[in-house]
Amino acid sequence: MHELAITQSLLDIALEQAKAAKAKKVNKINLVIGELSGVVADCVQFYFDFLKKGSIVEKASLAFELVPTQLKCRQCLITFSPKDFLWTCPDCHSQQVELIAGREFYMDSLEVE
Repeated sequence: MHELAITQSLLDIALEQAKAAKAKKVNKINLVIGELSGVVADCVQFYFDFLKKGSIVEKASLAFELVPTQLKCRQCLITFSPKDFLWTCPDCHSQQVELIAGREFYMDSLEVE
């Protein structure tokens, strides 16, 4: 359910930025969503389709760039994607890892006319 509030915020930002650019129409909104962000792209799309009606964003599409989880081992310093929920370094088997990607959620860009 939090996707409704998130999508409303995204729409508000898109409208604000389009207005600042003196755009007549928004064609596309590019979003970046990390695997661990807790945001479900299908839900954002559903709410966006509902909320955009009657605005300059009405014909716009959403594009999602999904960012996989990336970890860095603090022992041997390699970067890797974890398998399942096992956050153990595949090289040295240390569990001292740092999350470096996967929590992202932001609007990357707008395409306007």
